Amino acid sequence: MEMSSNFVKSIMEEDLASGKVKEIVTRFPPEPNAYLHIGHARAIITNFELAGMFGGKTNLRFDDTNPVKEDAMFVEAIKGDIAWLGYKPANVFFGSDYFEETYRRAVLMIKKGLAYVCDLSADDVSGYRGTLTEAGKASPNRDRSVEENLRLFEEMREGRIADGQKTLRAKIDMAAPNINMRDPVMYRILHVHHHNTKDKWCIYPMYDFAHPLQDAIEGVSHSLCSLEYVDHRPLYDWFVEKAEMEHVPHQYEFGRLNITNTIMSKRYLKQLVEAKVVRGYDDPRMPTLVGLRRRGYTPEAIRNFVLGTGLSRINSTVSSEMLENCLRDDLKMKAARTHAVLNPLKLTIENYPEGMTETFEIPNNGDNPELGTRTVSFSKHIWIEKEDFAETAPDKGWKRLSVGLEVRLMQAYFVKCVGVVKNDKGEIVEVRCTYDPETRSGSGFNLRKPNGNIHWVDAATALPATFNLLEPLMVDSDPDRSIFDRLNPHSWNEAKGYVEANLKHVSIETKFQFVRLGYFSVDYDSQEGNLVFNRTVELKSSFK
Repeated sequence: MEMSSNFVKSIMEEDLASGKVKEIVTRFPPEPNAYLHIGHARAIITNFELAGMFGGKTNLRFDDTNPVKEDAMFVEAIKGDIAWLGYKPANVFFGSDYFEETYRRAVLMIKKGLAYVCDLSADDVSGYRGTLTEAGKASPNRDRSVEENLRLFEEMREGRIADGQKTLRAKIDMAAPNINMRDPVMYRILHVHHHNTKDKWCIYPMYDFAHPLQDAIEGVSHSLCSLEYVDHRPLYDWFVEKAEMEHVPHQYEFGRLNITNTIMSKRYLKQLVEAKVVRGYDDPRMPTLVGLRRRGYTPEAIRNFVLGTGLSRINSTVSSEMLENCLRDDLKMKAARTHAVLNPLKLTIENYPEGMTETFEIPNNGDNPELGTRTVSFSKHIWIEKEDFAETAPDKGWKRLSVGLEVRLMQAYFVKCVGVVKNDKGEIVEVRCTYDPETRSGSGFNLRKPNGNIHWVDAATALPATFNLLEPLMVDSDPDRSIFDRLNPHSWNEAKGYVEANLKHVSIETKFQFVRLGYFSVDYDSQEGNLVFNRTVELKSSFK
């Protein structure tokens, strides 16, 4: 799927045609303080796809200007996520690569009388800022001399001033209608170890100052971000101009995309992990890219989902079913279709010879002959789903097995139930049937019409398996309710059953369509002799 026309694409076309830009350069600038989620995938795909359409390039730049929360572990995880999605950055940069240049530009602004060292605490800076209807109040330090500001800023850099004691602020307009323009902080003091620059720096630039300068240094032509940064754009442009950047980038904002029953916040996802509500960031119920990958989502499905939702200037919400449908569409022709029984009930064929085994050659995917065939064994004892049997048919529409009724065992034989075996509690533990050897699949035309088709697994060769049956983690998308009040108590159910013997040596992340049950992926905990599968998505949406 290709990206459809949108306002950013149109802007890029016009900029190239007019000569305003010679090359499209975009960037993806994540902060390495968490794992990426599906919302970040939209930003990644949008940046890479738009640049690629015009023969441009996309840089990966880690926004590592806040060392308190950042970690090299997240750097590697983000690189892995981008590679998994199928993209290769033209360059990999770090915001900290530019600390010296950013510092030099800050000194330039002090010399121009456009920045000053402020002694106000963070709370006081906030309090002095004013409101939407009231102008802010100037800092007592706003009129410090250039010489004093240069001296104090150098002392800040040398580590001679404690955390929180001083900041460097831009001198703009404390009465500006846009509060972001009311002398924003450019630098703060943090005596902490940095994952990249180690202990070289103890002052760190704020995002609003660092980001536009970094875009300018890298030659970014179109700096794409979400809608909440619209009010920051005047500040973005002001810093580029006043810091006298040689290249002038431009910021463009697009609406956020929300997905029903899906958490789109790093902060909330972290809360779930820390509260041990989930089993980590790669829990297959999580909307993190590592979680979606473990669940069984494909990069192609996520890409098609993002491209299918389009790009607009307003925030929007789509149903999680759209993402699921993209996965079904992607796996329909890719996944081998095999048999698995999640809730097993033993079926014995009374007139089938004891000790006899025969085989059937079955297509791996009836819609895609290129996936070949597999050999499946059949014998006297097999496993079927408990849900496919009722001692007495509940109604005339029952299309499964009951006493006195006949069904086809998919791609095998017709069997007719003649009785059941129950345990001391009165529970059915075995179904007794007879089979008609003339009805072997592929033998030709048969006049009888069975009461339905059910899947099965040969008990003699079946492999035990665990199935993680997953539902959305959240029951609703109500932002006014706590995430802990919105948790789905049935988001993870475990079943013990069987799969065909052909799956003995499967590799992790291999996808299957278990016939009639849904699409499944081999989990990371799976190993030979202890197979584990995650249900990625059912064949049709069923969650309410």
